[in-house]
Amino acid sequence: MLREDLRNIAIIAHVDHGKTTLVDQLLKQSGTFRENQVVNDRVMDSNDIERERGITILAKNTSVVYKDTKINIIDTPGHADFGGEVERVLKMVNGVILLVDSAEGPMPQTRFVLQKSLELGHKIIVVVNKIDKPDARLNEVGDEVLELLMDLDATDEQLDSPILYCSGRDGTASHTPNNLGENFVPLLDEILDYIPAPEVNVEGPMQMLVSSIDYNEYVGRIAIGRIERGSIKVNQEVSVGDYHNTKKEYRSKIVTVSQIEGLSRVPCDNAQAGDIVCVSGLENITIGDTICQFGNFEALPFAKISEPTVEMTFSVNDSPFAGKDGKYITSRHLRDRLFKELLKDVSLRVSETDLTDSFKVAGRGEMHLSILIENMRREGFELGVSTPRVLLKEVEGKLCEPIERLVIDVPENCVGSVMEKLGVRKAELQQMTPVGSRMRMEFLVPARGLFGYKSEFLTDTKGEGIMSSVFFGYSPYKGDIPRRTTGSLVAFESGTAITYGLYNAQERGELFITAGTPIYEGMIVGASPKAEDLVVNVCKKKHLTNTRASGSDDSLRLVTPRILSLEDSLEFLADDELLEVTPKSIRIIKRTLSNTIRAKERSKING
Repeated sequence: MLREDLRNIAIIAHVDHGKTTLVDQLLKQSGTFRENQVVNDRVMDSNDIERERGITILAKNTSVVYKDTKINIIDTPGHADFGGEVERVLKMVNGVILLVDSAEGPMPQTRFVLQKSLELGHKIIVVVNKIDKPDARLNEVGDEVLELLMDLDATDEQLDSPILYCSGRDGTASHTPNNLGENFVPLLDEILDYIPAPEVNVEGPMQMLVSSIDYNEYVGRIAIGRIERGSIKVNQEVSVGDYHNTKKEYRSKIVTVSQIEGLSRVPCDNAQAGDIVCVSGLENITIGDTICQFGNFEALPFAKISEPTVEMTFSVNDSPFAGKDGKYITSRHLRDRLFKELLKDVSLRVSETDLTDSFKVAGRGEMHLSILIENMRREGFELGVSTPRVLLKEVEGKLCEPIERLVIDVPENCVGSVMEKLGVRKAELQQMTPVGSRMRMEFLVPARGLFGYKSEFLTDTKGEGIMSSVFFGYSPYKGDIPRRTTGSLVAFESGTAITYGLYNAQERGELFITAGTPIYEGMIVGASPKAEDLVVNVCKKKHLTNTRASGSDDSLRLVTPRILSLEDSLEFLADDELLEVTPKSIRIIKRTLSNTIRAKERSKING
């Protein structure tokens, strides 16, 4: 039978194309909030880091009711590092809204998630968003989406997908590019008319595929998924297992069942096939598992989670300033926190090393791991982090490395410098097309070739360039790629940075610290334009004398230092350096802090 009272959809798009803002307006216009209720912008981005950075990290479920039909909506992440979230939730829905920026057009992540949707046979509603932008290219973007659908071997029906033109911020939609519209009624009507109602078997034995996992301190893991068949009840005996038979089928019991209404999870006694529900009480449940009525186990197929491509070593902080800022500083705290993260992030891998105070942590990209580091420092952890490195694997006897599909959008006069820098990083140009006064270039580049490139790219394009990448596949190892062409300015002694010392050091390179910053020997205080490291004494004081010369007492002018964020610091790290992360500070340090010992090690290698 068809559940005509229900629609399940996902909103997919590239990062910053306006998914979360669109969902805000759908919630407001469907009457989810009271008329006098104060509602934040981007209400779905509940996490602090999501709100600060303006990105969605976790896929989230909500629902609206329109014309007596419940529409379950899943807001998905747009950043490539969280693509694992998108792959999984597409199993829960019958159709997708593909959101495309009216100026940027389809970008790499758009291609990635759209391909997954087409493979599953989902119906697509194309929404060209931000039509009120001054540089909007409405007709051209519509054609680019059509070309992308043809590239991805879409069926004739998928090629005939309806196109709407929206302004997510203003909450308007229309079928014609020149008409702004008045509200989201055209979009809501299109969802009801075009997205199919779930076709379900309500009478059969219960069957549900787990597509997402949440975690709660009180009830443990919470499985989220769509009921494929039958109905689910509180206190029901169930069998749990997976399609790939990696774990043995076991018996368990449903403790709570909740449905999503607006932004809340509402407990219920039972739910029917087609509903998206959250259930608790199942120990060790994970994404890809199938929950069935006890005695009728029948696993549903599920694509394996994509493997991590980047690894870092997380270790206990053992610097001279260890324990000054954080609450959690021991290896036991670090180990417990990392393994707890595995309960809700299935794209992450954590493994022990030969050392008791170090752990290897592998994820989908630098952004994926930096979000984990940021969360940990906010919780009060202190830790040391190594340079990111890619995970190589052997394919048919050849050593292969992960390759990224990189799309770059830059002003025409910046093309030369971008091509030169990417050439050194073993990038291969695939295509190059003019977009207005700008140039769009597509490359295939080793993932390790992108480490540390973002800041260089922004400098080369004077902040006007846009770059984004998505995992493409594995390819034979491309040879050595220089990680960094600059050296480091290393502190000579422990103490406090003094203006006089900084004034002398700034002639040697770009500084990362201000006067008054506590430092210690072996800490990185700046970048040297030369390839080798330079030791500088930023604690040096001016010697006082009896003689006064004209102009000698003028105030010393310091150049404004470059304060590195967490991502900037990870990009800057060299192989012989570590990142010390505490709740209050981020410091780049040498693995061997002593300048004397480091000089001896270097002379041994050279001599």
